[in-house]
Amino acid sequence: MRLEGKVAIISGAASGMGAATARRFGREGAKVVVADVLEDEGRKVAADITRANGTADFMRLDVTSENDWKTVVDATVQKYGKLDVLVNNAGISGSAVSDMLDTEAWDRLMAVNSRGVFLGTKHAVLAMKQAGGGSIVNLSSISGVTGQTMTHMGYNASKGAVRTITKS
Repeated sequence: MRLEGKVAIISGAASGMGAATARRFGREGAKVVVADVLEDEGRKVAADITRANGTADFMRLDVTSENDWKTVVDATVQKYGKLDVLVNNAGISGSAVSDMLDTEAWDRLMAVNSRGVFLGTKHAVLAMKQAGGGSIVNLSSISGVTGQTMTHMGYNASKGAVRTITKS
């Protein structure tokens, strides 16, 4: 149990890579805070971890909200006494938007994928300093390395990739 005694917040933990990460952390002995805007799904992941003899709580988190981050980090520290690990997993691709040049989609992508990581890191670092240290893991998709044609260009930019636009 490599994470026994550790306390972790995982953003975007209600589905996909975040849910898998939360379940794995639970199996490895961490006390897991499943943080997401998807409340029903997030509660289910936390319940799955608890049923498997792990420790988990769901906390609603909109990663674009500084107040939400402060609330989740403070509540985690209050309940468990510390914060050891933050996994910044929450992210959106913009693939649901038909206009790949839509400015509102760009703004939303930057708010979730970039601002969300900054805010989480900001508040986690403050808590981790009080605990004597910790680890922050920032997850990304393949678009962190390779651009894709069916996602909004903001997704590729927020993940660090450049894509080539070709004639069709």
